[in-house]
Amino acid sequence: MRRERLFIGGSWVEPDGGHHPVTDPATEETVGWAPEASRAQAEAACAAAREAFGAWSRTAPEERAAVLARTARIIRDRLVPYAELAQAETGATTATARGMQVAVAAARFRRYARVEPVEAALPPQLNEAGPGGTSHALTAVGEGRAAVIGALTVRQPVGVVACVTSYNNPWANPAGKVAPALAMGNTVVVKPAPQDPLSVYRMAEALAEAGAPPGVVNVVSGRDVGVGEAVVGSPDVDMVSFTGSTAVGRRIAEVCGRGMKRQLMELGGKGAALVFADADVDAAVAGIGTTFSFYSGQICTAPTRVLAQRPVYERLVERLAAYASALPAGDPRRPETVVGPVISGEHRDRVEAYVELGRKEGAVVVAGGERPPFERGFHVAPTLLADCTNDMRVAREEIFGPVVVVIPFDDEEEGVALANDSDYGLIDYVFSGDVARAFRVARRLRAGGVGVNTVARNMEAPFGGFKQSGVGRDVGSWALHAYSETQAIVWPG
Repeated sequence: MRRERLFIGGSWVEPDGGHHPVTDPATEETVGWAPEASRAQAEAACAAAREAFGAWSRTAPEERAAVLARTARIIRDRLVPYAELAQAETGATTATARGMQVAVAAARFRRYARVEPVEAALPPQLNEAGPGGTSHALTAVGEGRAAVIGALTVRQPVGVVACVTSYNNPWANPAGKVAPALAMGNTVVVKPAPQDPLSVYRMAEALAEAGAPPGVVNVVSGRDVGVGEAVVGSPDVDMVSFTGSTAVGRRIAEVCGRGMKRQLMELGGKGAALVFADADVDAAVAGIGTTFSFYSGQICTAPTRVLAQRPVYERLVERLAAYASALPAGDPRRPETVVGPVISGEHRDRVEAYVELGRKEGAVVVAGGERPPFERGFHVAPTLLADCTNDMRVAREEIFGPVVVVIPFDDEEEGVALANDSDYGLIDYVFSGDVARAFRVARRLRAGGVGVNTVARNMEAPFGGFKQSGVGRDVGSWALHAYSETQAIVWPG
């Protein structure tokens, strides 16, 4: 029941707006009190990050890496209490809170504690005068000889990065932004989601304990949209890294456009899973079933739109329905629970409204569809909607809950067309026993990533989306590029 304070300029600051309760989605009880920053405090956090940027950007990469490595160790050492807090805020199961939230955050800090080259020499060029030619080159040409011009590319930090994070993973998501941003020499202001900001303050605590200088990391929170607006719109902010809905992403992009700010947008998804007639149905069911079990479907990468070839359609629907119905749901603190609650009562109502909309649109509810009979908690039953068409709203809009829709298709051409007929393009999936066809289809999908016979991810592969699913790429070395600018240095040879 701790009353949290803001973290600005290396100090813990009482919030001007008081506190709001953080609710456990499983028990509906208050588990802590989150601070409500004022616009002035949000602006002060950005100013603190700007003041700290000069010294931090000039710090040796090895020293920055050492801070990140110590942070990783602190988080790992406190995995259990940190996971308990994350579970209380998000309703995640114990396995998810430990293995996919806190442990992943530690791994991301450890990953970016690796010093990587930021300079690359380019081949010398014979320069024969023209736009951009140097006086040395012009003189050389005048004397009948070409000049050799050397060049070097250098990765420079962008500056102050505003990290606006999502509620579904208050550890891994902020860590995936903060760690590479700091590794590149940027300073950050983190604006966590209002539903579960307490974990992000523990992350700031770990960074400070690990030796991050004052102002390098700042955290401000609040339910008032003015807090986020102040951070994103601050003249001290050079870049915004946002994870969340496409609707909010558009508003942030407008602000970034006016200020010519760099942006990294990881937005919504409506992942298509193409299941061909020759697919391993067990593997397809297990992969698609993660929509029900992983964060209770509150994840943008989930394969929520299943496109099943007609020869396997009925069997796949039957198997998915059995899978969804058999998943243990309930109290996320029980070790056997696989499906916990969604983040809030409001979000539960939203997901249930989509299920009812699917019924009205003509979909058949073959699993779930009713509120689970638990006395407390914001639970949604794993739900499967069959006999859908791609023009239904339940097939086109991101539901962000444990709901899967199934659409039949005849041949490869139709399957690809249906998959690409979406406003989103984050991650799609292909299940087929014909590996050559699977890779051929993958290349035709308009998505930032494609899983072939798997829903697993390679954490060095670039992550991001096409179309309304976002702008830019991060993860692995791609994140170091995302949080840096490329500078060219040239000289006469």
